[in-house]
Amino acid sequence: MPSTESHQLLLAAAAAAEDKKAEDLRILALDPAESGLTDFFLICNGTNDRQRLAICDEIELRLKRTFGTYPNSVEGRRQAEWILMDYVDFIVHIFSPEKRAFYGLERLRKSAITISVDELNTEVKKKIVASRAKKSPAKKAAAKKSVKSPAKKTAAKKTATKSAVKKAPAKKAAKKTVVTKATKKVVKKTAKRASR
Repeated sequence: MPSTESHQLLLAAAAAAEDKKAEDLRILALDPAESGLTDFFLICNGTNDRQRLAICDEIELRLKRTFGTYPNSVEGRRQAEWILMDYVDFIVHIFSPEKRAFYGLERLRKSAITISVDELNTEVKKKIVASRAKKSPAKKAAAKKSVKSPAKKTAAKKTATKSAVKKAPAKKAAKKTVVTKATKKVVKKTAKRASR
């Protein structure tokens, strides 16, 4: 089963080909029993050598910039009649119209299913939503813990203020004893002065 990332790579490659005006763009999902080398073929036409090279360069550049992925190999760039880009999970075929008609990859892969870009896009979105749903219980548990922690903090503050309140009278009592000792000393001094 292809991963979400390989689907995203394939969609980015198809978008890059469309941006360079590739014609007759098709995505074939290959039967795993029949083809063990890859999961998809991305097939398109370019009207001339320059356009086919531009499509190839754009796909390579876009996947490198967006995903940091390079093709395993690129073949046929020099002749530019049939350029093959191997990205392991999918292979891009950029044909001249004559070579595409001659080789007929769609005919050779009869068990392959043609997928539109929109269908692949909805499949990727479903996978992303499903993966987020799997992660959400962990987030909810973390949220519950963070909800409990403020309650613990308020309880800790209450006990701290209670202990501060209990300590306050002790401080006042200590101050009173200091004050009374000081007043007693003053009283004794005044009494001695008065007796003289």
